[in-house]
Amino acid sequence: MSDSVLIGKGKLELRLLARMANRHGLVAGATGTGKTVTLRVMAEGLSALGVPVFLSDVKGDLAGMAQAGEANPKFAARAKEMGIADYAPAASPVVFWDVLAEQGIPIRATISDMGPLLLGRLLNLNETQNGVLNIVFKVADQQGLLLLDLKDLTAMLQHVGQNAKEYSTGYGNVSPASVGAIQRGLLALSEQGADKFFGEPMLTIEDLLARDAQGRGVVNILAADKLMSTPKVYATFLLWLLADLYEKLPEVGDMDKPKLVFFFDEAHLLFDEAPKVVLEKVEQVVRLIRSKGVGVFFASQNPLDIPETVLGQLGNRVQHALRSFTPKDQKAVRAAAQTFRNDGSVDVEQAIGQLAVGEALCSLLDETGSPMPVEVAKVAPPRSRLGAIADGERQKIVHASPLYGHYAQSIDRESAYEMLKARASGGGDGSDSADKAGGKGGKGSAKSDGGEHDEKKHSWWTGVSEVLASAGKVMNSRVGAEIIRGVLGSRVGGSPPRRRRS
Repeated sequence: MSDSVLIGKGKLELRLLARMANRHGLVAGATGTGKTVTLRVMAEGLSALGVPVFLSDVKGDLAGMAQAGEANPKFAARAKEMGIADYAPAASPVVFWDVLAEQGIPIRATISDMGPLLLGRLLNLNETQNGVLNIVFKVADQQGLLLLDLKDLTAMLQHVGQNAKEYSTGYGNVSPASVGAIQRGLLALSEQGADKFFGEPMLTIEDLLARDAQGRGVVNILAADKLMSTPKVYATFLLWLLADLYEKLPEVGDMDKPKLVFFFDEAHLLFDEAPKVVLEKVEQVVRLIRSKGVGVFFASQNPLDIPETVLGQLGNRVQHALRSFTPKDQKAVRAAAQTFRNDGSVDVEQAIGQLAVGEALCSLLDETGSPMPVEVAKVAPPRSRLGAIADGERQKIVHASPLYGHYAQSIDRESAYEMLKARASGGGDGSDSADKAGGKGGKGSAKSDGGEHDEKKHSWWTGVSEVLASAGKVMNSRVGAEIIRGVLGSRVGGSPPRRRRS
């Protein structure tokens, strides 16, 4: 079937239908049971169908997808056993990304696009501190002060703190203690390398939706082995990316193929210690993003790592072995077994503990969108190289990408830091220039030849002009500049203007 990906084979071939890939999925299993290979097989197959993929490389071994695999007798034997006539080693078109700008094309977001909800979680703020952070964003949004990097947010936080009495009247209490807590959090975040992530040029979502000259979907691989040392940064970044896809992509309804399939590895990190409001927003995004043509696959060691409200939306299931050495493990196995549709032909609870490496319990959606009865299956062999690649190979691929020239160098344009600095030095931000130019007796007032008739002739137009200029000023500095934020606090309707690619 040209519109599906062969995942494995039990009694029958088990295929992930392209048109059902946006119904989301789960790949679960203990460490060392073959979960990463299954992710690789899915990504390779979707790419071959022309579907772009985004996945995070938390162990560094998915990078091998950029190279064709070497001859492997075990893989060849399994391909023959499964009846894969066209099996041959092959590479996928890969673009490497890296938040830390070391092992891939730099991937950045602006503070403003991250939004106060996700940033508050990243900083581990309490409810009161989150309230102050929301005030900071609200003031910046309304005054047209762009928050692009950490120094912008630091300057904006200092500005609101210094004018706390003024802003407390309109927005609520701004306490010095909360301001100080946020400042300390920003300092710690900077020391973790976040200063490389926040800034411009910001990632353009369309750059993740590319295909190569052969029509294959690009496999976007995020280098996350070092990022995993700060799990909250990792989880928040991927959640921001998911939210940005949701906010920026148009509604498309059901498609023959997804626009993108997003793999969220180590998914438990997303939900660990997440406040209730964040969990509710995640559930909402997962539920609605399928209408944007995006499929989301969570990968985790245990299905119980995923909240029930999210787990219920994951129609495609692949479960590798779970070991049950303790009563808690046994409870997890029983719970995992209950998530499958079973026609009675498989003792799922027993099978989960007996699966060999490279075997899995599979229940994928059929053409009607219903889960097929679970089967024990041997997972299809991958075609790309297993394991990591040499740094020289990686850098060659990174620099060959047409995206590298655009994202390689950061841009530091005028934003909140510069504008507030200008205000403090008495230079203003330019918002009062119209008043100075058009005021009575000013150099910019309407010219006259000294005649009384000429002064009366222009007096009515001068009054109208002043009213229009004043109205325009208000629109530009307040309503016109105010940012509309979406379900997870991300900017709706795109990012602020940026430099075009050369």
